[in-house]
Amino acid sequence: MTTTISPHTAAPEAGTASGEKSVSLDRETVLADYRLAYESRQASLIGRREVLTGKAKFGIFGDGKEVVQLGMAKAFQPGDLRSGYYRDQTFMLAAGMTTLEELFAQLYANTDPELEPASAGRQMNGHFATPTLHADGSWKNLLEMRVSVADTSPTGSQMPRLVGLAYASRLYRELPELRHLTRAGGGGFSDGGDEIAFGTIGNASCAEGMFWEAINAVGVLHAPLLMSIWDDDYGISVSNEHQITKQDLSQVLSGFRRQPGSRDGYDLYRIRGWDYLDSCRTYREAAKIIRQEHVPALVHVVELTQPQGHSTSGSQERYKSQQRLEWEREHDCLKKMREWIVGEGIANAGELDELEREGLERVRQAQRQAWDDYADPIREERDAAVALLGELAQGSAAREEIEQIADELRRNPSPMRRYAVAATQRALLAAHGDDGPARRKLIAWREEQDRLGRERYSSHLISSTRSALDVEAVAPVYDDDAPELNGFEIVNRGFDAAFARVPELIAFGEDVGQLGDVNQGLLGMQEKYGELRVSDTGIRECTILGQAIGMAMRGLRPLAEIQYLDYLLYALEILSDDLATVQYRTRGTQKAPVLLRTRGHRLEGIWHSGSPMAGIMHLVRGVHLCVPRDMTRAVGFYNTLLESDDSAIVVEVLNGYRTKEKLSGNLGDLKVPLGVPEILRPGSDVTLVTYGACCRIALAAAERLARAGVEAEIIDVQTLLPFDRPGVIGRSLQRTNRVVFLDEDVPGGATATMMQEVLENQDGFHWLDSPPKTLSSQPHRPAYGSDGDYWSKPQVEHVFETVYELMNESDPDRFPIFYR
Repeated sequence: MTTTISPHTAAPEAGTASGEKSVSLDRETVLADYRLAYESRQASLIGRREVLTGKAKFGIFGDGKEVVQLGMAKAFQPGDLRSGYYRDQTFMLAAGMTTLEELFAQLYANTDPELEPASAGRQMNGHFATPTLHADGSWKNLLEMRVSVADTSPTGSQMPRLVGLAYASRLYRELPELRHLTRAGGGGFSDGGDEIAFGTIGNASCAEGMFWEAINAVGVLHAPLLMSIWDDDYGISVSNEHQITKQDLSQVLSGFRRQPGSRDGYDLYRIRGWDYLDSCRTYREAAKIIRQEHVPALVHVVELTQPQGHSTSGSQERYKSQQRLEWEREHDCLKKMREWIVGEGIANAGELDELEREGLERVRQAQRQAWDDYADPIREERDAAVALLGELAQGSAAREEIEQIADELRRNPSPMRRYAVAATQRALLAAHGDDGPARRKLIAWREEQDRLGRERYSSHLISSTRSALDVEAVAPVYDDDAPELNGFEIVNRGFDAAFARVPELIAFGEDVGQLGDVNQGLLGMQEKYGELRVSDTGIRECTILGQAIGMAMRGLRPLAEIQYLDYLLYALEILSDDLATVQYRTRGTQKAPVLLRTRGHRLEGIWHSGSPMAGIMHLVRGVHLCVPRDMTRAVGFYNTLLESDDSAIVVEVLNGYRTKEKLSGNLGDLKVPLGVPEILRPGSDVTLVTYGACCRIALAAAERLARAGVEAEIIDVQTLLPFDRPGVIGRSLQRTNRVVFLDEDVPGGATATMMQEVLENQDGFHWLDSPPKTLSSQPHRPAYGSDGDYWSKPQVEHVFETVYELMNESDPDRFPIFYR
């Protein structure tokens, strides 16, 4: 029987909410909800014990947040998306997006994607993701599922992508070019833009800049976001007194409140986390308004507890007072919900006792099943290794030692694959003088375990189904009467062709819209394709990138512009921890094909002229890093990347926008391959490796070197990630026997990485007749002015002297030093 039950708490603080104070819930629903919340709590308690007994490595759980998440889950519909943090297990269970078995499978780091679909054992527990891709990399129908985009651990990092997850709904609602991706057009990404992006965050993380930047950006964009703050008064040991002005986020956020009749701002709600009815009513009401009016809302959930403290790595008794701990025991949401159920006559204490008994047994069963599913295959592999060790021991001079190794492995109670692999190496060392079938079988088994290990833990860094590395090159074609245009005109025409060809392509960034970017590469694009496809943003690099990630996760192809390369540092955390790991941390079941456009190199002065390439390339593995020397090559990279599911940074050369280039007749079709260097000038004496703006410096230096009798081969690497896949540089070194690596990064930066790639991975060391050299900028920011630039960065003269002195060392008579 369905009954209308009125909450006995105060009405929430709601912006333009209707103020309804009742919600219809039947007895079966209430009891099912209580049981699910109770099971979630028991999963937290048992999970903590599993960590403390050594069966799992680390545990972080959602205890204390169970009841309010029941209400949130009731508002979450197919097509909606979540970007949250590691306290949302009850919500995930209630929304049908995970199971108890999957929670424990993740706790144990089970690498079977069928049993642990969130990350296949790559992320610690509480990091949720629902696969949005089929095995072939194609999209599932997102309208038929509830989606959790893959969580990240860094605090606040779930916020930037929420900007794009929410804004995509507006784009799907307002852009006719995207109709083919909506339900009305037969697509599976949107139903008229009525989807909501649900965000969750803890109170302490709200002190971070990413939170405020994202909240502001969503408000500016009028995007449908439903944001929840789980406020339990602490961030590990630090209370709100040290986190939040006035110790109250509702007061601080009040300036964002939407006024009646306006679409500007947020609807704000404040509820108590132990109040089941208020949670159900508030989330239902907030979601209804968002879907109808397409405005964002924020729910501040207070009076929450954290029964087990922050995680298994610490105890809350060290920093919470006895008074606070007692208050938390009294206001535990499960205790309060149980009291309410009994007080309202929905069920008596005995009925709830029985329900809890059944719930506890269900959790224990899930835990046992998950442990067996994890441990049994590993034990089978261990037994196989023990058997192979036994075969090796037979007839070996080291039989006793090998049998002891096998016995230790057999008796090891911990089911981890590493122990078997380590034991086999010890045994092979003991039997290193032996040879025979048993030894070869053991080596083959070990090599197979290494292969499987790499697949389990190192696959899917980039797309395995639609990679940019597989896109075939299309060289530029020039007519005899091809005109010469400024570089910005070249890239402008390339973008024009891309916008016409790819309706999902959306460009945005600072000064991108009306101005057409500061260097006019997008000049006229907003007028031609509209303000939603080519738009301006505020100065907010972190959420420009986050906006791109969220949009890409919803089937769009964002072209996000970071105005200058230096500004990438503002977004580096999100770039490194989120975008670069999307495909890896989901084992290929989610993707975010973002094109990040920026510009740099050769400008003068401390700001805007840096080239921190190594800092970038070492932090963004999983994102391609393209460094085109001119705008034709830049267009080719964009075309290549749009044919793939990979993310990339394209660094255009700042002083290339006013440099003349011939106009390719196939600009819209040309594609530059990734990881394939180009030899710009053949030579026989030395290989000079560089990229981007330094190509022009290297070519000028090569002409001067030729007058001195030195023929330098100039190679443009074109991309730093990936780097020289076919080994072009190594083959050049075999001919010249000398190599110099040139760029304007700091010493030990990208030049050192290029050297390591060539000397180690391409075996270049064996071809050297002279020491390898690197030539980079000084170990400081470039000084202001042309003279400051001259003595800060490599110039033609510096390249000449570096290469010439290398030749002088090998033949001083032929190449005498004449300049000092």
